[in-house]
Amino acid sequence: MSAPAAVADRPVPDLDEGYERGLKNRQIQMIAIGGAIGTGLFLGAGTAITKAGPSLILAYLLVGAVVFLIMRALGELLIYRPVAGSFSEYAEEFLGPFAGFVTGWTYWITWVVTGMAEITAAGIYFQKWVDVPQWTTALVVLVVLFGANLISVKVFGEAEFWFSMIKVTAIIGMILVGLGVLIFGFSDAGDTATVNHLWDHGGIFPNGLDETLLALQIVTFAYLGVELVGVTAGEAANPERTLPRAINAIPWRIGLFYVGALIIILSLVPWTSFSAGESPFVKAFDQVGIGHAGDIVNFVVLTACLSSCNSGLYSTGRMLHTLARKGEAPARFGRLSGRHVPAAGVAASAVVMAIGVGINAVDPEHAFLYITSVALVGILWVWGTILVCQLRYRRLVDDGRKPRTGFRMPGTPWTNLIGLVFLVLVFVLLGFSGETRPGLYVTPGWVALLVLGYWLLRRRGAPTTS
Repeated sequence: MSAPAAVADRPVPDLDEGYERGLKNRQIQMIAIGGAIGTGLFLGAGTAITKAGPSLILAYLLVGAVVFLIMRALGELLIYRPVAGSFSEYAEEFLGPFAGFVTGWTYWITWVVTGMAEITAAGIYFQKWVDVPQWTTALVVLVVLFGANLISVKVFGEAEFWFSMIKVTAIIGMILVGLGVLIFGFSDAGDTATVNHLWDHGGIFPNGLDETLLALQIVTFAYLGVELVGVTAGEAANPERTLPRAINAIPWRIGLFYVGALIIILSLVPWTSFSAGESPFVKAFDQVGIGHAGDIVNFVVLTACLSSCNSGLYSTGRMLHTLARKGEAPARFGRLSGRHVPAAGVAASAVVMAIGVGINAVDPEHAFLYITSVALVGILWVWGTILVCQLRYRRLVDDGRKPRTGFRMPGTPWTNLIGLVFLVLVFVLLGFSGETRPGLYVTPGWVALLVLGYWLLRRRGAPTTS
């Protein structure tokens, strides 16, 4: 099944003219690492632990393996053609203009909604120190990060570098402290901390395999952001060198930051001690009793959500810029500021993210899960599109119609099919919980908006092809 000629032979112009390739190697590497450490892990893991217990570790391993396949597929496409609007561009080139339109706008709404989740989390974390309304903190965070994103890509890159450095250093520190408690028995948790907690309280699957499957939704959301490397491609100083290195480092990042950290946390404190809506990392180190450990961890997880919201504003502004340059969004979003920043796109994204402030004001208790379920549907589409586009690209390479790269996804086409089946499974599982069904409720309305928008573009005669 080869790609139709009209799609395969589509010209591929550079729509990133005007961007400054100001992201350095160290920034790209740290953005890639930081993208894999966010609120989904630090806060969402609390809900996931109550569902899956210690089997959550296996869930993170499973989803992590699929995410690595997706990133290898993305990496092959990025080396073939490193552009800032990568997902939308590849969808249009290999699947047609409608697919490009849908993917671009879906990735935009995914990160806008994720930004809502992150400012929600910021409000939750800040309440550990100061009793202020959740929505107030959410609004302040959004305004500050919006201002930072208007300055330049170098400022974004540097901010994200240090945000990620804090997260990475903290997780390594937490793992080392946790190992010290387990091995040497110091701190208030020294007498009770043991790896036996991983199976002593109802076994590895204490609530059954079905609850572990339901936790896959939360776990999958936790990995949202790893694909951000693709958005940085248009502003990376040396994409052919930095992007493969960032992608190939994913397995050890998953092993250390996700699996390793969860093993330590669930060994320090029994899984039955955690509850939904709180960070298990903060809870565990509060119980360790080391002076201000809980406050330090709370600062780290607050940094994580600031980092993710910062990335959301960055990626949504770039995606709107790409869509506008193709005539699929208002023309004002296609212009760059004097600092080479798509300021109008960033501003529009921030305005829509402000809806999250309202959700926090109306229903702060359920805001996080409602919002993340909607974001999850969007990222499932984007990740699935990456797998299908890479499959089309590889077939065109085999036919001699596209250049071959030195960075290839292993196991094509079978690994593509495995990844797609898994993504469909996660989508279906959303319907089995009332807390995650909002994602399914919103989907038909979003699809209808996309179809209507594309039809209006065609009717107006606006360009919908590259």
